[in-house]
Amino acid sequence: MSKRVLIVDDAAFMRMMIKDILSKNGFEVVGEAPDGAQAVEKYKELTPDLVTMDITMPEMDGIAALKEIKQINSDAKVIMCSAMGQQAMVIDAIQAGAKDFIVKPFQADRVIEAIQKVLD
Repeated sequence: MSKRVLIVDDAAFMRMMIKDILSKNGFEVVGEAPDGAQAVEKYKELTPDLVTMDITMPEMDGIAALKEIKQINSDAKVIMCSAMGQQAMVIDAIQAGAKDFIVKPFQADRVIEAIQKVLD
């Protein structure tokens, strides 16, 4: 059974890039969200196996959304997506329960490697 993924990023082209990588590697993208608040709602609605979460977004940032998702499901698997130079935020995210992080611009093999490691 293919694993179900929710993609969260405020940039539509970033969501499209991740979706493309995941679809080509046998994952099912069950939803997308442009900000943390919608990510939490979609998580409740879709209960995906994994979430890719951008750190910097309007409305609610990725770390706040991660914390809310962890309150809904303490076993939630979330991989943070960060731009270069966001190390401090990545550390905050890992402490808040993120399983891994991938750095933009995305490299397909690194994205798949991170997701497989988290799902195994």
